[in-house]
Amino acid sequence: MSVRIRLARGGTKKRPVHKIVVADKHCRRDGRFIEELGFYNPLLPKDKPDALRVNTEAAKKWIAQGAELSERVQKLFALVGLCEKPAVRETPKKSAPKEKAQQRMKEAEEARLAAEEAARQAEEEAKAAAEAAKAEAEAKAAEQAAAPAEEAKSAEASAEEPAAEATPAEEPKAE
Repeated sequence: MSVRIRLARGGTKKRPVHKIVVADKHCRRDGRFIEELGFYNPLLPKDKPDALRVNTEAAKKWIAQGAELSERVQKLFALVGLCEKPAVRETPKKSAPKEKAQQRMKEAEEARLAAEEAARQAEEEAKAAAEAAKAEAEAKAAEQAAAPAEEAKSAEASAEEPAAEATPAEEPKAE
């Protein structure tokens, strides 16, 4: 027999109160149940002690025996600390995009990633070109710095040469 811990509705019209019960899975919501585990009043704030009362020992016993928890009861038991909070799905499967829409979204994502990669490559190439231009500019600056030094050396050498030429030319005239 499969057993489930769930809520059984009571109260009047527009004023619900719920019993937390252990019942056969196939029984009606408000029908026959095996054991009552607690009480839940959704109209009261959750911080009030009268909003949720649970017999924790009995609940632990049934959970240990393998009773399934309904989603709402699992949320309530998580407030008390009897079990973990259920995973919340933000979008239900029903409202998920269909196959063609998912394919279009996937293609758009791939195109966006390809564009980002191309932009990164272009940026890297621009950096490499800037570094090459900077290296060329430094080389030209080094050449220009070396050129005046060479001109100064050649000017010194040319200044010495005319003096050397002038002395031998003067000597033959003196004779």
